[in-house]
Amino acid sequence: MLQSHRELIVWQRAIQLSIAIYQLSAGFPRREIYGLTSQLRRASVSIASNIAEGYGRGSKGEYKQFLSIARGSNLELQTQLVIAKELQFASAASIDAAECITIEIDKMLNTMLKKL
Repeated sequence: MLQSHRELIVWQRAIQLSIAIYQLSAGFPRREIYGLTSQLRRASVSIASNIAEGYGRGSKGEYKQFLSIARGSNLELQTQLVIAKELQFASAASIDAAECITIEIDKMLNTMLKKL
């Protein structure tokens, strides 16, 4: 039995993803600070936040709901990364690296949702 949400690998990977997104978006054009930069950052933070909040809820149903929200934020982030890549806001390699983490997180969240 886990003692804390911090022991969940999916939560740990989501934290790593948020850090990667902050570092990646730091090089975006200044004009995007309230646009794509903000959207990417909020979506990435939302993933780990919803995993943690769901873990702290009192029922399996609520946990599933928050994991589903985290999954939605992850898919939102994937979409935003495609846009950033098409606009060439960062190197394709750095965006691809972040996308790989989102795919890994998506697989973990899907597995967790199926098991609940």
